[in-house]
Amino acid sequence: MKGLPPEGERRNLTRLDRRKPPALSGHLELLSKMSGHLAVTLNIEDTIEKALELITRYVNAEAGSLFLLENGGLRLTCKASVGPVDVRGITLKPGEGIVGQCVTENASRMVRDVSTDPNFAHSVDEATGFHTRSILCSPMSAQNIRLGAIELINKRDGDGLFSETDLMMLQTLAAAAALAIRNARMAETLVQQERVNREIELAIEMQRSLLPAARPAPFPICGINLPAHEVSGDFYDFFELGDGRIYFSLGDVSGKGMDAALLMSKTASLFRCMGKTLQDPGELMSTINRELCETAIHGMFVTMVCGILDTANGSVRLANAGHEPPLIHRPDGEFTPLPASAPPLGIMPLEVGPEGILTEDFTLQGGTLYIFTDGVTEGKLDTGEPLGVQGFKKAISRHADDPADKRIQSIISMLRDCVQQRHDDITIMAVEDPSRQSKTTDAGHEALVSLTFPARPEELHPVRELVRETCEKCGCPPALAQDLVIATGEAFQNVVRHAYKGTDAGEATLDIVCRDGMLEFRLTDTAPPIDQDKVKPVWPKEVHPGGLGVCLIHNIMDRVEYLPAPSGQGNLLRMIKFFRRHENET
Repeated sequence: MKGLPPEGERRNLTRLDRRKPPALSGHLELLSKMSGHLAVTLNIEDTIEKALELITRYVNAEAGSLFLLENGGLRLTCKASVGPVDVRGITLKPGEGIVGQCVTENASRMVRDVSTDPNFAHSVDEATGFHTRSILCSPMSAQNIRLGAIELINKRDGDGLFSETDLMMLQTLAAAAALAIRNARMAETLVQQERVNREIELAIEMQRSLLPAARPAPFPICGINLPAHEVSGDFYDFFELGDGRIYFSLGDVSGKGMDAALLMSKTASLFRCMGKTLQDPGELMSTINRELCETAIHGMFVTMVCGILDTANGSVRLANAGHEPPLIHRPDGEFTPLPASAPPLGIMPLEVGPEGILTEDFTLQGGTLYIFTDGVTEGKLDTGEPLGVQGFKKAISRHADDPADKRIQSIISMLRDCVQQRHDDITIMAVEDPSRQSKTTDAGHEALVSLTFPARPEELHPVRELVRETCEKCGCPPALAQDLVIATGEAFQNVVRHAYKGTDAGEATLDIVCRDGMLEFRLTDTAPPIDQDKVKPVWPKEVHPGGLGVCLIHNIMDRVEYLPAPSGQGNLLRMIKFFRRHENET
């Protein structure tokens, strides 16, 4: 056939010449030695250098080279070289030369005289001055993935020609080398992935550290951030100024991923740093905008709300740069939106006066200011429909009597429970009128202990133990703690005997709140409403069954109230003891 070397110069590589038994002496020893080395190394460069050196020496070739596919399989690059000329770095296209043909066809080649082979690429010899006479080449592949090829040049001994035994040995060693290279690459990928995961963990940790720590009531500001992915582009912050006012902000960075997270971190840091000296929201936002315009990535911007709450009178000065309109929820149930007065930050320098971005002054008047990102209103419910502004208002109105943190947590729960994947971060902040906080602290403070139990006599002992342990945790004096155990025990027995009339069919809930030297006990049942005239204290000269217990309760507690249960069904006994005050009097 035209263009092919004589029949004697080519070999059928699919079968061995049975007349020449392969000289396998030492093959297994070499394979064992090479496999042992390749099994323990995870460095690709070290792997291929050692492999090529062992193979070239054993086959007794004058030179050898190892090529790997790169650039998505579009280029063959020499990564290791043994012999008088170092050809590392030389590149070939797939299919170019004998090496390229081996890789493309995934088949071995043995060429005894390269001068008669049209596929031999003379460019390498011309560039290096090396004279190639014969070539042995075997592809490297693992799990049907082509990695490259090993090429041996010029047999040193005998007639200077490679044998089929040499080819069989090269194929075996090339397969071992291919597996080692694949293992090394997988190990390197795992190391890189672990490094990326660690960097993401550090980024998450850094971002969480930028969010303010939750403050217990009666602090008037609280917030929640729920990232859609590992890192968030939303942020919120608040801190107290020296005069008692509170600076607060909430922002949303355009885009997703690490770029958005970095811009978020920068903006949040600028707010906290500059806010300590620039105590006007409009001026502060204008300054942050100038900083972002100088360094922000093209096409990225920040929508942001920034304000100051005066805790003395509930007044707020607010600036809004391109953000979702915050909502003021008034005590009468009305919502008032506050539209943006400036475009988002980081797009262009703003032509504003010395006072910066236009601000708005208002008084909360017992209401609450809600600031949120579009991830809240665009977040999906279980129905697949977005929450929307109207849905947000309805949810807030439903939980209007709850503490502020419970209100915003109810929104988060609605969106978190959705089975659909979130596509945006969710962030909400509530800024309450401090006067509302002081009015709702007694009724809305989170319980330190809450226990629901059957209304049966045998439950009296665990109830008493619970009260005793809680009093000790709150620092209540031991003698007073014992009195409180007696009082709550009497209250519980009254529920069992008189509210449920000993039927063992009901249950009761005991909530205990401890704050500022005060203990509050709330005992709630679902029994029929009681006649409050019958539970008024009757002192010993007129005592009747159950009356002494009521006297004890009123005598020990500083305040006792009989109320309807919050659910509308049942009774609520509210008992308060100011133990710090009594301790000081003693």
